[in-house]
Amino acid sequence: MTQRSLDRLIRPRTIAVFGGREARRVIEQCDLLGFSGEIWPVHPTLDSVLGRRCYRSVAELPRAPDAAFVGVNRALTVDIVRELSVRGAGGAVCYASGFSEAVAELADGADLQRALVEAAGAMPIVGPNCYGMINGLDGALLWPDQHGIIRSERGVAILTQSSNIAINLSMQRRGLPISYLMTAGNQAQTGLSDLAQAVLADPRVTAVGLHIEGFGDIRALEALAMRARELKKPVVALKVGKSEQAQRATVSHTASLAGSDAVADAVLDRLGIGRVSTLAELIETLKLLHVAGPLDSNAISSMSCSGGEASLMADAAVGRNVEFRALKAEQLPALRASLGQMVTLSNPLDYHTFVWGDLERQTKAFSAMFAGGYALNLLVLDFPREDRCDGADWMITVSAVTAAARQAGARAAILATLPENMPEAIARQLIETGIVPLCGISEALAAAEIASGIADAWKRPQPLPLLDAQADAGEIETLSEAAAKVALAAAGLAVPLGKTAATPSEAADRADELGFPVALKALGVEHKSDVGAVKLNLWDRNAVKDAAEGMSHVALGFLVERMVDRPLAELIVGAVRDPVVGLTLTVGAGGILVELLEDSVVLTLPVTKAEVLDRISRLKVRKLIEGYRGHSNSSLEIVADAVVSAAEYVVKNAARLEELDINPLMVLAGSGGVVAADALIRRRR
Repeated sequence: MTQRSLDRLIRPRTIAVFGGREARRVIEQCDLLGFSGEIWPVHPTLDSVLGRRCYRSVAELPRAPDAAFVGVNRALTVDIVRELSVRGAGGAVCYASGFSEAVAELADGADLQRALVEAAGAMPIVGPNCYGMINGLDGALLWPDQHGIIRSERGVAILTQSSNIAINLSMQRRGLPISYLMTAGNQAQTGLSDLAQAVLADPRVTAVGLHIEGFGDIRALEALAMRARELKKPVVALKVGKSEQAQRATVSHTASLAGSDAVADAVLDRLGIGRVSTLAELIETLKLLHVAGPLDSNAISSMSCSGGEASLMADAAVGRNVEFRALKAEQLPALRASLGQMVTLSNPLDYHTFVWGDLERQTKAFSAMFAGGYALNLLVLDFPREDRCDGADWMITVSAVTAAARQAGARAAILATLPENMPEAIARQLIETGIVPLCGISEALAAAEIASGIADAWKRPQPLPLLDAQADAGEIETLSEAAAKVALAAAGLAVPLGKTAATPSEAADRADELGFPVALKALGVEHKSDVGAVKLNLWDRNAVKDAAEGMSHVALGFLVERMVDRPLAELIVGAVRDPVVGLTLTVGAGGILVELLEDSVVLTLPVTKAEVLDRISRLKVRKLIEGYRGHSNSSLEIVADAVVSAAEYVVKNAARLEELDINPLMVLAGSGGVVAADALIRRRR
């Protein structure tokens, strides 16, 4: 059944409230925020609530409400939702708990949630087990508690699965204008991504922030990202928690690298959704995006009247994809003229206190810095306590920054190193003049990094839809290494020349045929090196036979292979099935130290060669591949071709494949290419 639009629910003109205390609070909060529409309380015994006539049932209402807050017990919630749907209501928030989130305590919780969704039919419902939503643009609330939202004409939307986190975010005093604050609860019918798409369409919404505990419907997230890209409205996410791993025996190294968090990173990166790590980063990033939008590059500047602050700024950039790009030659004369001979001209710049309190000289100095073509210009300024100090000189600096930004046509931000040193009133004033008020050095640089990353993602071609292949129901089998290599060779991957044998004598014969030196491996054994089931550099048939006899107690047969030349680097290329996203590919430093090095990237599928090159260029092992300190080298292009071949094998066999592990994929010097020296494939029969 096609769900109706969410427009009436999120921007209602009429609201019906069901219940006692919670319903009364919804009315109170609507009145406090200045809702101008009609509110209709529904209660079986009360005649009026807060001066409004009470109705006895959905049938008695003057007409179908645009939105309803259903704050009654869980069983009655289902009945009321059914009646609202039949009447043609625009949607409902279901406050009650005791549904699928409580299956451990209530055996009928899941059944009741299914009944609720069935009762709603095509009518949108939010929840159950959620607080609802606040529309700070129109003053419309379906919210049974206090909050800190201030009416605004435009702002960001924040959506979360946690009602308490929503309350906390509403109480922020950092100047962030919040247009919509929404909670999704159990997401029984309508998920975070659905709500986000609905608010994204409002022209008054500038950016969207998501607090995600679990991805849920990955297709809805894809649709949200695509719509955000079309509308040029950025989305950022705070993704927390670990997705539940599928119940399977993990026999590959890949599975230990491709944890749910790494997969989440890869998915968000693919979709162009910025990822923050904390609630503070979420607020500051949304603030930057609200005022300035995505940044054209990662080049930023910083000015402060303290060398200590300049050092803090420089240090905080280490490990982040932001650049304090050097000053341009044409900037230097104007900076020198305004700041004098005692100041070292650099970026970050300590402009000392020579121009402090001087509007004209500050404006000239800031204008010279802002003329450098930086994507964002930061001015470090902690405001004094209003109860003890005179902040007049600080406001002169604010005026200078504003004038300089306007003169240079540049994006500028005033950064307080401590959040409490950015008064809310000043933050709101800065936003009105187009200056970004930022709080905290690390949060500000995270915001700049994310804002430039979103712009980079939008410059890339629209990503292909994520691989959507459900696993077949057959029993899982593990192929022998020999069979796995035959399959990979057919997909275009180079493998060592090899032959199988049933006995130690046959293994010696196969070695003679191949030519020495050879490697000998026991078939039917995972993690061979752990149990002595692999021997390398065997130079004669007696050595092969002796080695085979030594491992015959664990072997189901033998694989004899020509030795591969000593590699420049060993990689791991593998695929595992994430329970939400499906099959993903992992590439990283391989060999026996794979988990110790933890140098890997996750690629969502399908993937292009350009995307592979972009991701593997971030690996530390890249230095070995391209030649480190005069050593022999290979090419990332060659490695990318091999990874693409592996990815194409995974996509082609997605319904049957459960796990792939190529470790090591040996990268040889010069034109030697890459060779899959060991391989594991687990698939459905």
